[in-house]
Amino acid sequence: MAREVSAGVLAWRRAASGPQFLLVHPGGPYWAKKDEAAWSIPKGLVEPGEAHWAAARREFAEELGQPIDGEAQALTPCQTSGGKLILAWMVEADLDLTNLKSNVFEMEWPPRSGRRATFPEVDQAAWFDPATALIKAHKGQRPILREAAGRLGIELLPEG
Repeated sequence: MAREVSAGVLAWRRAASGPQFLLVHPGGPYWAKKDEAAWSIPKGLVEPGEAHWAAARREFAEELGQPIDGEAQALTPCQTSGGKLILAWMVEADLDLTNLKSNVFEMEWPPRSGRRATFPEVDQAAWFDPATALIKAHKGQRPILREAAGRLGIELLPEG
C-alpha cells in the first residue's frame, strides 16, 4: 500500500513584533471547539502524477481562496504518527486574510441522522508568532514550524 503524501505551504511574514506563521483551522463540527494542537499549515493530498510543489500551491489556493506566490524553500519532510508524509515549503507572503474563501466538504451530520451537511474545509486562518503557532499546530506538524523558525533565526523551546 502506498504511503499517503500531503503537500503544503507554511507562509510567513515580517511583522513589527517579528516573524509570523500562517495557520488554518479545520472546518466542520469535529473541530469546532478545538484550538490547541488543532491548526495546520494549508496542505492536502498529492494527486497521482501531480508534482509536489504544484499540489502544495493548489491546496493553499483551495483552502484560502487566494494563490501563494514567492520564493519557496523546501523544508525537511516529516511523518505524522498516522504514517502520512508531509512535504512543506516556506514562502514569505504578507497575505490579507479578511476574505477567507475555502472549498467545502459534505458529510452526514448529525451522525446517523441520514442528513447531509456542507462545511468549509477551513473555517479560520490567522497569523501567529512562532511560539504561539507551535502550540496551535497539530503535533505532527510541529517539526515543520521548528525548522522554519530556525531558518528565521528563532529558537523555539524543545517539547517536553
